[in-house]
Amino acid sequence: MVTAILIPIICLYFFWITRKERKEQDRKWHKAGDVRQESVVIGKIIDITEEKQRFYYDRYVLVQSIKLQSSNRVITALKTTPLTTDAKKDTFTVGETVRLYGRWERSHFLFTKWVIERD
Repeated sequence: MVTAILIPIICLYFFWITRKERKEQDRKWHKAGDVRQESVVIGKIIDITEEKQRFYYDRYVLVQSIKLQSSNRVITALKTTPLTTDAKKDTFTVGETVRLYGRWERSHFLFTKWVIERD
């Protein structure tokens, strides 16, 4: 008798926990590309790579890695975009001079907004 009552309660409890965690991960996934604009980097694009990475179970993000030649060093800049049905991929061209707005995290520059610099 106790088992007939206790097992469904335990199953419902784990269902509730899983659902709560899923909502939290979905919120983090939607905010994956949001970066505070604390600093600016200007440089010429010398290399571009794109990679699709798993974020959480069936949620993916597109990570675009750009190597910039600034006035005194090579900077690796990362742009993360959650892959939704209406996600648009930014296109960068090698040789363009760009201004990136974002923040530093360790040795990488994370950015969301970018502008092509006219010479």
